[in-house]
Amino acid sequence: MSNHRSEVRSPDSDLIAALDIGGTKIAGALVNRNGTLVHRARRSTPAQGSAGALLDAVYEVVNTLAASPLWERVRAVGIGSAGPIDLKGGSVSPVNIPAWRDFPLVESVGRHPAVSHRHVMLAGDAVAMSAAEHRHGAARAHKNALCLVVSTGVGAGLVINGSVHHGITGNAGHLRHISIDFDGDPCPCGARGCLEAIASGTAISRHALALGWRPPLTADADATAVAAAARDGQPAALAAFDRAARALAAGIAATAAMIEMDIAVVGGGVAQSGEVLFEPLARHLRRYAAMPFLRELRAVPAELGPDAGLVGAAVLAAAGVPAATVGTR
Repeated sequence: MSNHRSEVRSPDSDLIAALDIGGTKIAGALVNRNGTLVHRARRSTPAQGSAGALLDAVYEVVNTLAASPLWERVRAVGIGSAGPIDLKGGSVSPVNIPAWRDFPLVESVGRHPAVSHRHVMLAGDAVAMSAAEHRHGAARAHKNALCLVVSTGVGAGLVINGSVHHGITGNAGHLRHISIDFDGDPCPCGARGCLEAIASGTAISRHALALGWRPPLTADADATAVAAAARDGQPAALAAFDRAARALAAGIAATAAMIEMDIAVVGGGVAQSGEVLFEPLARHLRRYAAMPFLRELRAVPAELGPDAGLVGAAVLAAAGVPAATVGTR
């Protein structure tokens, strides 16, 4: 019995409750200091539901986590959310969750009875992924890094001088809306030719279809099917991935020129395509990162997979990174 009491009191035994909120799922976990998820919960996101229905889904995840006997060891709650976000107000306005516009997420989570008297901290989902890869993954040996999530959309976060960089509002590293093609298609953000509209999984499948690719009858017309076709050498699929990789390389090289980094970590569903993405990405990166001080720049796969958002939210909450907070311990 005394050994158990000693474990609970030790800082090494403390846990962080982490939430990862996106357009398709709300994931939760209890995370230890080594980045290991020791208890999980998950709900589908009612993305077209009301603000209250969305919050209820978040509360269901919190309830599942709080039902664990490990909950008494939780000392803070970290949230990684799709954005844009507003750290000062603790609010979120996810593009793919229409009912949440300037929604006070930190305050709302902080009102949950199980969460009260614990710190609640917010970060953008890609910033959380960057924290995870910097602490426990592919960027851990680097002081400066860019970490990208390439999936249905494109997200990114920055590590500068050994620390995750949030920016003024929490949206630093928002590469998805830099213009890669000045005469490109209009983007919902109001600009033209944005990176996300060229390099996302949705854009890859759309471009492959426009070039004449057709998925097998048993497969969806998504980036996973395009990647399979590219591995089989189908020209339209290869061209779609080459176009996406070129756009990513241009964005990565421009970012590297600004902060003089030597690594870009690429995760998300599209990164699971492997060499279909990373071979043309490396080739185009050599072309765009032409300055001598960018000679060592390379793009590598992320190491933490789909849990990176949860791990990163926990890392940021544990470190006490300045952000929107509620309550005291």
